[in-house]
Amino acid sequence: MATYVLVHGGGHGGWCYQRVAALLRNAGHDVYTPTLSGLGERAHLLSAAIDLDTHIADIGAVLHYEDLRDVILVGHSYGGMVVTGAADRAPDRIANLVYLDAATPLNGQSLVDVAGPVMLAARTMSRVEDGVELVLHPSPEAGLFYGVSDPADLEWMAERLTPHPWRCFEQPLVLKNEDALWAIRQSHIVCTYSLPGRDQEMIAQARAEGRLWEVDTGHDLMITEPVAVTEALLAIAQR
Repeated sequence: MATYVLVHGGGHGGWCYQRVAALLRNAGHDVYTPTLSGLGERAHLLSAAIDLDTHIADIGAVLHYEDLRDVILVGHSYGGMVVTGAADRAPDRIANLVYLDAATPLNGQSLVDVAGPVMLAARTMSRVEDGVELVLHPSPEAGLFYGVSDPADLEWMAERLTPHPWRCFEQPLVLKNEDALWAIRQSHIVCTYSLPGRDQEMIAQARAEGRLWEVDTGHDLMITEPVAVTEALLAIAQR
């Protein structure tokens, strides 16, 4: 039995992993799908103080209070920033760090540094509400931004997406235990379309070492291709 902690990306919540989580649990594994502060069912906690460090602390708290060890820690999109920071804070609890079409930051980088054009385009549609600059506002077209085209999925997402504090995206990640962090095995589940824009040396090494899974779908692959994502996560646990 493996233990998975699945961390969502910007504007989402733990809800986005419902299909993958059900498949993993049916296979006999423990699965946690926390929602980051200020998003999803925790949107009522939104404040100007929420930043990347807040979200790293959210996941660190799950690891600590649930007393989780040998965790397969998965981050999607912006969640790659979060899980990297969480693994840096508690490397002894992590067995495998999985980047699910996610940002793969280095020390001192923000999501704007990693994915500048996309994030700066998102900021052009920002709005300030109650003193918080918010981006990724829900709209009927929002799901298309995430590579989702099925009408039923788009309707389901539109009811659940929440705007995201911009501050999270521009705050640099500060790593404190890099030797221990980078000693953790890393795996990558990526969308075919995103491969050309990634670090080709990293991709080539991951592919050669059997740590790369490629899925031909849109960015929200846990929604559009839950079976393929689950199969990759099961394979990671077996190794």
